[in-house]
Amino acid sequence: MSDSESECWLIEEGRVIDPRQGIDRLARVLIDNGRIASIDPSDGDLPAGCQRLSARDCIVAPGLVDLLCELGEPGREENETIETGTAAALAGGFTSIACAANTDPPIDTPTAVEFVRQKAARANRCRVYPVGCVSKGREGQELAEIGSLVEAGAIALSDSPRPLNNTALLRRALEYCLMFDRPIFDRPEVPSLTKGGVMHEGLTQLVVALSPMPAEAEDLATSRDLRLLETTGGKLHLSSISTAGSVELVRRSKARETVVTVGIRIANLCFDDELLRSFDSNLKVNPPLRSREHINACWEALADGTIDVITSGHQPKSLEKKMQELDIVPFGMTALDTALSQVITYLIRPGIIDWSRAIECLSSAPARVLGIDAGGLSIGAPADLVVIDPNVSWTVTPSSLRSRSRNTPLLGQDLFGRVLHVWVGGKKKTLTD
Repeated sequence: MSDSESECWLIEEGRVIDPRQGIDRLARVLIDNGRIASIDPSDGDLPAGCQRLSARDCIVAPGLVDLLCELGEPGREENETIETGTAAALAGGFTSIACAANTDPPIDTPTAVEFVRQKAARANRCRVYPVGCVSKGREGQELAEIGSLVEAGAIALSDSPRPLNNTALLRRALEYCLMFDRPIFDRPEVPSLTKGGVMHEGLTQLVVALSPMPAEAEDLATSRDLRLLETTGGKLHLSSISTAGSVELVRRSKARETVVTVGIRIANLCFDDELLRSFDSNLKVNPPLRSREHINACWEALADGTIDVITSGHQPKSLEKKMQELDIVPFGMTALDTALSQVITYLIRPGIIDWSRAIECLSSAPARVLGIDAGGLSIGAPADLVVIDPNVSWTVTPSSLRSRSRNTPLLGQDLFGRVLHVWVGGKKKTLTD
């Protein structure tokens, strides 16, 4: 993939949105030497040879940031590689992504961290931040060498998608990570309550006779995590909540000024458990698709700030793995390509949230969680930004996806909004190979 050789761009005529600075207006953005050089510069201030790009009728925003997507490599290249995963990220407008540690072997050594960093540098697409394991081998028994992982470049610590079920281990990790100023990511779940489960426990589950995954499994773990956070004063990010109970627990915790951040996967905002009547294996995800009661509670929490981050929940699985019986098929769907369009189609256009809130949840808030210099368009910031056509309609097809896997229930469906241009560090990236 080739990058433009020009380091100077003027993006004009677009609606510039930067929630961090409270900007939402027609404006011009000048990129020079890899940085945001100016907002609304005069023509006389433009460097010689600066290229102009019209963003008329488009959104100009900070590059999107995704937390804990799965890139497969090493060990699970049949699902995804760093090359294909970062291509999917760029196509979806993500200029920075955090790579989950559930590779094979897992990212529990400095060597594993360095492997991901080197492969991402060779791919030369978006920024990739490795997440290190909390426990050795992701087995939940003994703390990984967290200090060595951080020194090697781990941006956060998590065993996700496996929940941190060992309470004593989680407490030690929260305390230990205080000295490194790194967050712990946990996907709250009590595994003993969901073992063998396929979908959300409820009326639809009874009708289709699939094994249940009760909401209480998440609620109990969320309560425990928040209590440990208050006790230790550590940095905790709940990577994917999905229930009304968890929403209320987080809302109360934040009212007590607990410093917790919370994410939700786009699938849990767009799809409900009724869709499992189709027995489509691409709808088997964890957290499971919930009932409308839970989705409505999450919409409200998203709008009022209780939920901080929207994530893609990118868990690509090869076609062969998804062509099994529903009770044994692995959890997950590919989503980096489609997450932004899903937000536009299912949340912005119906009026659940506005554009500024969407960009905050997809860019500035996740950047803040990771503690990286991204998610904004302030003068001097790295020039990571996207131009989005919010009105174009497109059909999701296998050929329209850059991910190696195509395991999405959206195939054949029409979505609104598409990324037209992406810059990473001031370099304009090619979105198609």
